[in-house]
Amino acid sequence: MTDNHSSKNCYHCGLPIPPGSNFTTIINDEPRDMCCPGCLAVAETIVNSGLDTYYKHRTESAGSPEIRSKELPEQLLQELTLYNEPNIQKDFVITKDNLSEASLVIEGITCAACVWLLEHHIQGIPGVEKAHVNLTNHRARITWDKTVTPLSTLLSEIYRIGYQAHPYHPDKEEQLLEQEQKRATRRLGIAGIGMMQTMMIAVALYGGDIQGIENRYVTFMRWASLVIASPVIFYAARPFFLAAWRDLKTKHLTMDVPVSLAIGGAYLASVWATITNSGEVYFDSVTMFTFFLLIGRFLEMKARHRTGRAGNSLLNLLPASALKIVGNDEQLIPVKDLTVGDYVIIRPGHTIPADGIITAGNSSVDESALTGEYLPIRKQIDDKVVGGTINVENPITIKIIQTGNETQLSAIVRLLERAQEEKPHVAKVADKVASYFVTAVLLTAIIVGFSWWLVEPSQAFWITLSVLVVTCPCALSLATPTALTAATGTLRQNGLLITRGHVLESLATATHIVFDKTGTLTQGNLSLQQIVPLTDLSESECIKIAAAIEKHSEHPIAKAFHEKSAELNASNIHNEVGQGLEGSIGNQRYRIGKPDFSSQICSQPQPPLPEISGQWLLLCNENSALAWFRLNDQVRREAQQTIKHLQQLGLTCEMLTGDNSSAVEEVATFLGINNTVSGVSPEQKLSHVKNLQENGAQVVMVGDGINDIPVLAGAQTSIAMGGATDLAKTNADGVLISHDLLRLVDGILLARKTKRIIKQNLFWSLFYNLMALPLAAFGFIAPYMAALGMSASSLVVVSNAMRLNRLKKRKLGPIKHQSETLKTNP
Repeated sequence: MTDNHSSKNCYHCGLPIPPGSNFTTIINDEPRDMCCPGCLAVAETIVNSGLDTYYKHRTESAGSPEIRSKELPEQLLQELTLYNEPNIQKDFVITKDNLSEASLVIEGITCAACVWLLEHHIQGIPGVEKAHVNLTNHRARITWDKTVTPLSTLLSEIYRIGYQAHPYHPDKEEQLLEQEQKRATRRLGIAGIGMMQTMMIAVALYGGDIQGIENRYVTFMRWASLVIASPVIFYAARPFFLAAWRDLKTKHLTMDVPVSLAIGGAYLASVWATITNSGEVYFDSVTMFTFFLLIGRFLEMKARHRTGRAGNSLLNLLPASALKIVGNDEQLIPVKDLTVGDYVIIRPGHTIPADGIITAGNSSVDESALTGEYLPIRKQIDDKVVGGTINVENPITIKIIQTGNETQLSAIVRLLERAQEEKPHVAKVADKVASYFVTAVLLTAIIVGFSWWLVEPSQAFWITLSVLVVTCPCALSLATPTALTAATGTLRQNGLLITRGHVLESLATATHIVFDKTGTLTQGNLSLQQIVPLTDLSESECIKIAAAIEKHSEHPIAKAFHEKSAELNASNIHNEVGQGLEGSIGNQRYRIGKPDFSSQICSQPQPPLPEISGQWLLLCNENSALAWFRLNDQVRREAQQTIKHLQQLGLTCEMLTGDNSSAVEEVATFLGINNTVSGVSPEQKLSHVKNLQENGAQVVMVGDGINDIPVLAGAQTSIAMGGATDLAKTNADGVLISHDLLRLVDGILLARKTKRIIKQNLFWSLFYNLMALPLAAFGFIAPYMAALGMSASSLVVVSNAMRLNRLKKRKLGPIKHQSETLKTNP
């Protein structure tokens, strides 16, 4: 490659530059555009080290070369050495207790066997304490002693075994995800078109075998099938052959090996039959097999991309810039340039850029992103504020105490990654079983082929191919996915979206369902529940006065009054942070808010608080107290019935919330939940669920906020509410898109039915394989007969799974209102 580089691509790695990116540095006296801060940092280090001639002599981009040999190019080793620089590592490496932890993105992973290989290879490197590769998002987290082994050695060892590692950065990963999706879509499209065309021709060939057809037409259609199927084999199926070759080199068998043998063997045999005009052709089977395998890989990739983008979105909660105080001036700087000790101004409505301590001003801070609770928290001088939260009311000045990887938001990201690592990996178990299955298939094929070679050499190849075809577990592989797909589609149509394959299996065996309170069991919005007048004023007159004052505030408490009629106009509004509001209507001054704040305006003592629990506001004028207003977060209409049904199904229901008010016990009593844990942080939520799981519980966690993300990831199964944050929904295993908790009951019942049908499908598919394998081995089944038999067995499996399309949807019955319970249980 020459020194001239397309302006639309990154000068360093060659990847497309995303819209809106502006990363530029001077190389060889010319400005060069970069795609992300990672490439910018590496390029600047190359130039500052006097190595800018690297760009004049390189022959290809520094992106993701497919390295398959044991000896890496010298220029690649030199570039990897640059990652040992501390200023480059600061964005993706954390050092603690003499150990470093790096977050990497790994390209080339196709299945759980790849994860096994990477982890075992990396853990064998001197100085490495721990290596974990996440199959879901293809990220690696490596803990090692860099005084023993530099980071460049870890990266080069990953390259040596056929994978590519990149420092994790949201922008860089987004580009890699887009490129991977484009490649997968092209392969799937080519395989689909090829499959349809070859199967049309195959129908004519099968019909000709039955009714008779001239040989010249047979020859023509065979050659046409060869031309159509070749792009499918050489392009669409290429990932299977590359993975099989890598597995053979590393001596670790996966399903890619027999898949490649079956595809490659059937294709070569069909080519030979076409050229010699003898035997059978299987172009239709080859293209169909490739297409369905690619569909499975494509769906897995889409789920993985959703998870990867969720982590990127979480980090994007932080703003891009901050107002730093420099002397007597304010300077707008990038957040990444903030350092500990800087002073920053946060205006109302702006996001706090890093963890800090308030040094001037007071305000309310919306911490719902971290705690899930909707009420802003009052903050004053010397209080700590957290990056990613929002300043609500007044300007404040903070002193930065933690930045980058040390912030609490970054800690939640790491907690999320650790929770995802500890989630059961069904794919690992399946791959372990598949390894034995692959070995058995290959040994069987070898024994059958050798035996027939001794008996009748002319039939050895075709019978061996029949064995490989008949042992391709079509019905066996369809047994579980078809049932899961049917059940997942049924639940989606009825309001429960399943986003992970293991959910139905986990729901069927669940023993505990743990609910968050705010936004899950409750609606997540304060509403006016009761008015208690204290003078001759009526309820309507009291609410008009309160609404006139509260309409000037956007506080969540004030929003409970916004829907009320505000016929009066208030003036001279004063907001006392964390206390309430004061305003004038005509010649009279009023206060509404906390009782001790409101009662200070009048000459009479504060009236006694009503006995019914809840959040009470007091309205006073200069003469006396006028009325009590009780606010509460309304319980969802279907919550009580849902808990009752779940308990009847034998599940233990718990409530786990960050709220520590009296409303927790009130909601638990109303719903009939006996086990309640309140006032807990995200870490404590995760710890509680882990304790349940360690004691044998199968936990389903239902939540809605960012604070629930770690515990959603840590539970065997997680369900997010339809109104949850995008991050919570993306990281959950399922989403209640209908906002209806009763759909959880439908999910449990259908999951148990799905489990029964999967067992039936597995029995049938195993029965077919056990019957067909001996017949094929003894030469009684030709390959095309085996293909027809597999189609029939697959039809039986699919038809059985379609019974899951029927669901008796539960409806909301008569319910007792929350206020009625409060009146009987004050």
